[in-house]
Amino acid sequence: MKFSSIISKRIVLFLHVIIWILLLIIPAFILQYNSNFDQHMLIITYLQIISYAIIFYLHYLILIPKLFFGNKKILYFAISVVLIFALGFATEMLSHPPEMENMNHPFSEEAHHPHHERPDFPSQKNLPVYNFFLTSFLVTGFSLGLRFSDKLLHNEKLRKETENEKINSELVFLKSQMNPHFFFNTLNNIYALVSTKSDDAPFAILKLSKLMRYMLYETQKGNTLLGQEIEFMKNYFDLVKLRLSNKVIVNIHFPDSYAYMSIPPLLFIPFIENAFKHGVSYKEASTINISLKVEQNSIHFICVNSIFQKENVSLDDSGIGLENIKKRLALLFPGKHSLNISKTDNLFSVNLNIEMV
Repeated sequence: MKFSSIISKRIVLFLHVIIWILLLIIPAFILQYNSNFDQHMLIITYLQIISYAIIFYLHYLILIPKLFFGNKKILYFAISVVLIFALGFATEMLSHPPEMENMNHPFSEEAHHPHHERPDFPSQKNLPVYNFFLTSFLVTGFSLGLRFSDKLLHNEKLRKETENEKINSELVFLKSQMNPHFFFNTLNNIYALVSTKSDDAPFAILKLSKLMRYMLYETQKGNTLLGQEIEFMKNYFDLVKLRLSNKVIVNIHFPDSYAYMSIPPLLFIPFIENAFKHGVSYKEASTINISLKVEQNSIHFICVNSIFQKENVSLDDSGIGLENIKKRLALLFPGKHSLNISKTDNLFSVNLNIEMV
């Protein structure tokens, strides 16, 4: 991030240098091919370019950020007007030094030789002082507009950084909520398997190791591959099934082949964990159906679980929270997702569609 910011600043600096070099070269180029554009005119032009540069950078670097954006607009406009007029008159004085005025003196050599043609300085006809003031105010307006543009880009950058921080905080919160509930039960199950010397014990330990590795390392890299997320969910299912009775029917449908799509980690696990927490009964028959489909650039996720009258099923009861999940989806996929959650007397369903474009 910092490296890209340094590169961006260097590019801007390079563009500034190129623009001013061109502005200094163009008048000399015109002088070479235009006989009416004499050296005196070239000097005047350079003086004005330097004045415009002073006006632009004083506004852009000091006056606008310190005064205009610092709620001192009256002082800003006052200093701006004084600066432009001061540079205007200074440029005019430097453009017509005293030796030039002597050419109009009655006792000068030109006065005794009326037939001698006096040089006609284009600056007196083609570049009147009000042109300088007009251009200066345009330069001021340009620097103000450029500063506003920079401020908007900076604010947008801060907004995105804030959103990323919120997303990361939601992810940290999600992992902190999931870990105690799930891992405590899983460790108890593995302990029971080890105590009974079950052949499933090494299998369960390996699955738990893979799951923890994913949560500790892969989720720290930002986005993850859809294949890795599916593998994580499969490991989760295998560990959960260790404590399920034969009365629980779990149907899971994942695509056999899928594109190497990049997605945020732990995107579907809150709904899955909620389904196993509220959709399993050890006395009555229970059903959990989970499916994930990938179609071009969209993901379609469905999770349906049975519920029982004695339970007041709500995703907020899962410890993760419906509102937190909605906020995370809104931050990750603004305007590019739909989440429908419904509840009947005996079913709780989640239908999530995400456009990954």
